Amino acid sequence: MNPIPRKVVIIGAGIAGLCAAVHARKCGYAVTVLEQHERPGGLATSWQRGAYTFEACLHWLLGSSPHDPLHALWREVFDIDRLHFVYPEEWMRVESEDGKRLSIYSNLDRLEAELLQHAPQDEAQIRQFLHAVRSLSHCPLPSLSGDWQDRLATGLQLLPRVPLLHSLSHITSEAYGKRFSDPLLRGFFGERENAQLAVIALAFALAWTSNRNAGYPTGGSQAVIGPIAQNLQQLGGVLRTCASVKQILVEDNTAVGVRLDDGERIDADWVVSAADGHTTVYDMLDGRYVGPRVEHVYRTYKPFPSFLQVSLGVARDLSQQCGYVMRLLDQPLTVDPQTALHQIAFRLFHYDPTFAPAGKTAVTCTLPTRNVEYWSELSEHEPQGYEAEKQRVADSVIAIFDEHMPGVRDAIEVVDVSTPATVVRCTRNWRGSMEGWLLTPQTGVRPLPSTLPGLRQFLMIGQWVMPGGGLPSGLITARRAVRRMCRQDGMAFVPDEHENSSNAAAGFPT
Repeated sequence: MNPIPRKVVIIGAGIAGLCAAVHARKCGYAVTVLEQHERPGGLATSWQRGAYTFEACLHWLLGSSPHDPLHALWREVFDIDRLHFVYPEEWMRVESEDGKRLSIYSNLDRLEAELLQHAPQDEAQIRQFLHAVRSLSHCPLPSLSGDWQDRLATGLQLLPRVPLLHSLSHITSEAYGKRFSDPLLRGFFGERENAQLAVIALAFALAWTSNRNAGYPTGGSQAVIGPIAQNLQQLGGVLRTCASVKQILVEDNTAVGVRLDDGERIDADWVVSAADGHTTVYDMLDGRYVGPRVEHVYRTYKPFPSFLQVSLGVARDLSQQCGYVMRLLDQPLTVDPQTALHQIAFRLFHYDPTFAPAGKTAVTCTLPTRNVEYWSELSEHEPQGYEAEKQRVADSVIAIFDEHMPGVRDAIEVVDVSTPATVVRCTRNWRGSMEGWLLTPQTGVRPLPSTLPGLRQFLMIGQWVMPGGGLPSGLITARRAVRRMCRQDGMAFVPDEHENSSNAAAGFPT
């Protein structure tokens, strides 16, 4: 007689929740995923307006190279090898309103030549930065297995790069950019709200791009989310949408299930939150399991800003343009009463034929802001004013885009604007954040604990326990959480079993 499988309830069907669910199901747990929105994905989402699809999340996927260890981890949750990846030669272009431009190439030798030709006065800083990027391109990811030999081997490989990793993780991109005198080079590193990440994030992005390990998957975020959700359901997992969790149930300091907004109780042996961190800690658990460390994090760490996204359906083939253009503005764009941007970026998705009909292009422009209250108040209490403000921002963005590409205004046939109020409504992310905790000199690169002090049978995963966010944070924290569950319950963690079998077949010690 088979034993009754242990039950896991996972709150949130974003990338972290879905990956955890697939791993838990493979390990023999009975899994139910509860998603408050009408479809899975969370922040990893896109939407359709007419004939156009507008992507709001995925610009590249780390682990696209079959030779990278992260690729093997993606394979554990879905068939990543079925994706088609795009690797642009010109990764980004920085432009000023006086017609000057700077191309950021994926090939580091070509990039170095371009930067030196454009700004010879910054030669020393250019060579120093490119040396750092080249060093990071050979930097292994921290070991993701539970094997101490692997962790030791990876640690030894990382040891020579520790000073570089430390220095780049303790300076913001904006501060690093001030080492350069050229305005376009400074613009590349960003300014103000766009550049509060530690510069190590930008350096790693260039390194991964140069290695062809950060390709864009055709179909965007849904090309990743869809197959993982389908895999979960084929494994027998339960995915419930429009199921909003109000409370995590606790008995004797042990998580025993959840209660939904409609009063339904769902019991579980484990509760895993892949939902918003602040909501989990302070609402679902009533702030009862905080402790000094957690309180310090939520009081002092800075989340990513929220954002507006102006999306344009352009009845024109823009494939001769760079797919990612950073525009430096002489006059700032006023987003809201507290936010004025001196640079904005356009993504021209001509490289994704699934996003627009032939001969047409989906274009997006993301505008960061921390003034979530302004947009939420307008949305809730002044709907006419809300629509008027959305139109004003859209008109400003279209005017800038038309300056970049004269005459394109007449080819725009779809305009869509999402705001921080949209982010809050669809994801309930704290402060409408686009990616959880900002990777800053304060946070460093180390993940936060997945447990809360004094609470058993409960784990947190995703972007609120790994600063920097992104899809890999969901994948990695989910995998670690399920391994921890298996270890505590005396169950085999299936990926480890497969790895050990492969090593034994190859004659390696296990």
